[in-house]
Amino acid sequence: MDEEIQFYLSEAEESMGKSLQHTGLELSRIRAGKASPAMLDSLRVDYYGTPTPIAQIANISVPDARSLFIKPWEKNMISEVAKAIKNSDLGLNPASDAEGVRLNIPPMTEERRRDLVKQVKNETESGKIRIRGIRKDVNESLRKLLKDGAAEDAIKDAEAKVQKATDTYISKIDELMSKKESEIMTI
Repeated sequence: MDEEIQFYLSEAEESMGKSLQHTGLELSRIRAGKASPAMLDSLRVDYYGTPTPIAQIANISVPDARSLFIKPWEKNMISEVAKAIKNSDLGLNPASDAEGVRLNIPPMTEERRRDLVKQVKNETESGKIRIRGIRKDVNESLRKLLKDGAAEDAIKDAEAKVQKATDTYISKIDELMSKKESEIMTI
């Protein structure tokens, strides 16, 4: 029984870690005023009829804090990259030349910053919900072990450890949220 309890605890820890990573990844995609190649992670370019992540067909560099430069490995993809950016929901205007595509990142308005902070809060809340769901699932599995004859003390200890892990990961998500909020609100 003890190894089953251990299994559920390590499973919870691993799943909560993945939820934290996922939340961090989602937050990195939210624009924070300065240029970042991660802004383009969700962008797909039509590469000979196949929607392909931009990072698989081009180099993305950050010449300065307010611009990105995308240099496709094949020159004939420059217009496809520009078209994909225009048709995306990024709200950016691509300027292409013979070398690649330049993106100037405009400074954000106060209203846009507030909208992004709301988006950050929604994303972090989703992460917290995932972590609480993991806690619920693990606790249900532990209670089944109790019915199967596991020691009540061992189950109570395990539930306390799951709660401690839940609190730890939720506070880590809160840290991510406040870091991202200050990044967005810093002009």
